[in-house]
Amino acid sequence: MAVFTEVSPPEARELLRRLQLGNLLALTGIQGGIENTNYFVSCEGGEFVLTLFERLSAEQLPFYLYLMQHLARAGIPVPDPQADPQGAILHTVAGKPAALATRLRGASQLAPQAGHCAAVGQMLARMHLAGRNYPRSQPNLRGLAWWNDTVPVVLPHVGADQAQLLRAELAYQNQVASSSDYAALPRGPIHADLFRDNVMFEGQQLTGFFDFYFAGVDAWLFDLAVCLNDWAIDLPSGQHQPERAAALLDAYQQERPLTAAERRLLPAMLRAGALRFWISRLWDFHLPRQASLLTPHDPTHFERVLRQRIAHPVTLPLPAQPCLQTTP
Repeated sequence: MAVFTEVSPPEARELLRRLQLGNLLALTGIQGGIENTNYFVSCEGGEFVLTLFERLSAEQLPFYLYLMQHLARAGIPVPDPQADPQGAILHTVAGKPAALATRLRGASQLAPQAGHCAAVGQMLARMHLAGRNYPRSQPNLRGLAWWNDTVPVVLPHVGADQAQLLRAELAYQNQVASSSDYAALPRGPIHADLFRDNVMFEGQQLTGFFDFYFAGVDAWLFDLAVCLNDWAIDLPSGQHQPERAAALLDAYQQERPLTAAERRLLPAMLRAGALRFWISRLWDFHLPRQASLLTPHDPTHFERVLRQRIAHPVTLPLPAQPCLQTTP
């Protein structure tokens, strides 16, 4: 989250008037993130987050907003976009498309233990299952096609060793994407950015997932890999943390067991998740946009994660095959 577009109190008051949420009490810009403008809004009607969309178009936004509404109605703890009396949940503020969604309780857990990881795994699986009957469809806009387009743009900004790794890994991921196992992966709406700072807790209790504006229809395994690459690694080194990973994976599979194809491709998807965020962080770091509150992330972090995932692949045992009884 960041502030690219300044929102004045009168503009916020006008939105609250249209949504019938009472008087504005406080309006505070949120620092962090790199995509949209975000403010905390306190008003007589409650606590909300105002998001102004800087890159996504008004045509793309219904997928995200109605997905959040769909998940909230299915009992998944996510921000619920607020509608005007005509039922519209996409608004305009300061000349930008905007949404006002409920603010989740709690705080992000930036030093998670196994119990936090288990809670994330369980809720992620429930979210995937709840999204199966979501009627709208939109591809993951930061998926393989975007990687292929963006790597040539960032290559001039990296050293020869990094450029070699980027080219080699991109070629590997294109090969994986053409495989029969990849075609067999279960798919549906995914969050695609479920890092520690996009989940809220009160103590050990998970109180919500938020920031769905990278969501899209993609392999559920990719979503799981993105989570594992943040929740179950040592941040300074990028090294895999087996206890936290096992807690997340076991809890996920209590809700939705992985298929044989997913188990085979987990090492490749962990590499894919690391590559995706290395590319995007290189892009944001070397080709930044102006914002009044903006802190770009260190791109070398996911370079380390990718190198770890290549050198030390994480594998899962395949499910036991049932024995076929033969007649003597």
